[in-house]
Amino acid sequence: MVRAALVTVTSLALTGAVVAHAYLLKHQFYPTVVYLTKSSPSMAVLYIQAFVLVFLLGKFMRKVFFGQLRAAEMEHLIERSWYAVTETCLAFTVFRDDFSPRFVALFTLLLFLKCFHWLAEDRVDFMERSPNISWIFHIRVLCE
Repeated sequence: MVRAALVTVTSLALTGAVVAHAYLLKHQFYPTVVYLTKSSPSMAVLYIQAFVLVFLLGKFMRKVFFGQLRAAEMEHLIERSWYAVTETCLAFTVFRDDFSPRFVALFTLLLFLKCFHWLAEDRVDFMERSPNISWIFHIRVLCE
């Protein structure tokens, strides 16, 4: 929890510093944006910030739809994620000519959907084996 907060604050500070530096250099919006998109270090910082924001959004959505994860669910998620990331990296090598921010965003969306599908599958499996289930649990499963 503390490590995630530290990474979030650090990436936010770096992004703010990069954008402020670009604006102080160019003094106008459009030249600043052009500078940010043409500078590789600036784009790296912006990509890191985007990754952090996507990660935080995923944690928020997981908390809303699934609440607290059980140890078995977390273990299954981590185990399956390693294979999914490996497959994604192999797919990136196949589609390297089409590598663009849109392409990366769509693959990230695909990974999120896979993860939430696995979690929903584990929850339904747990629900089938559990004798006493609350209404909140039913509502969360229906929202998934």
